[in-house]
Amino acid sequence: MEELSDIRITRRNLLKMGAASATAVAAPLAGAQNAASGAPSAAARAPVTSKLSLTVNGKLEHLELDTRTTLLDALREHLRLTGTKKGCDHGQCGACTVIVNGRRINSCLTLAVMQHGANVTTIEGLGTRDHLHPMQAAFVKHDGYQCGYCTPGQVCSAVAVLDEIRQGIPSHVSADLTARPQTTAAEVRERMSGNICRCGAYSNIAAAIAEVAGSKT
Repeated sequence: MEELSDIRITRRNLLKMGAASATAVAAPLAGAQNAASGAPSAAARAPVTSKLSLTVNGKLEHLELDTRTTLLDALREHLRLTGTKKGCDHGQCGACTVIVNGRRINSCLTLAVMQHGANVTTIEGLGTRDHLHPMQAAFVKHDGYQCGYCTPGQVCSAVAVLDEIRQGIPSHVSADLTARPQTTAAEVRERMSGNICRCGAYSNIAAAIAEVAGSKT
């Protein structure tokens, strides 16, 4: 018979033994309950899919997707429009910016099913190799890119920014919210602040936008 002095039961060891015992008891019970109810495990459940239609760059697309699919993944993985880039996938870098119903959005932050019936413009829809959009041409002229990874989102956002200003939509730096905003350096910096360039080509991007806007920012 072991001496009581040989049995070392500390508070930590007692908690460990209790947790192990609870796990050993709960696991078979949970399995038996699932089997009795006929409920499949999480790994065995089939994904929920939904049909949707999008007009992408002027072309009507019909898709059936897992309802968890983001618009970004729908564009890249299902429609093979890989110009739109996946950067942070958390809405922090702007690399995935596209234009939806005339407004720019981070496509990684919206589900594809939420955009059913929407009109989507990606970088592929702005211009072609032989007929560049004016903003694309200005980015080339002013070296508004280096590695180029953020460029599609930068260009889409820049096009939408000028449209926002033309529509009179104010920003956080607009001095008078009731007056029509102007294409100033402060306005451009504020409105483009959600698009991050790791290479630091910001001054060249601003110059490209200024040229297209026809102003001296």
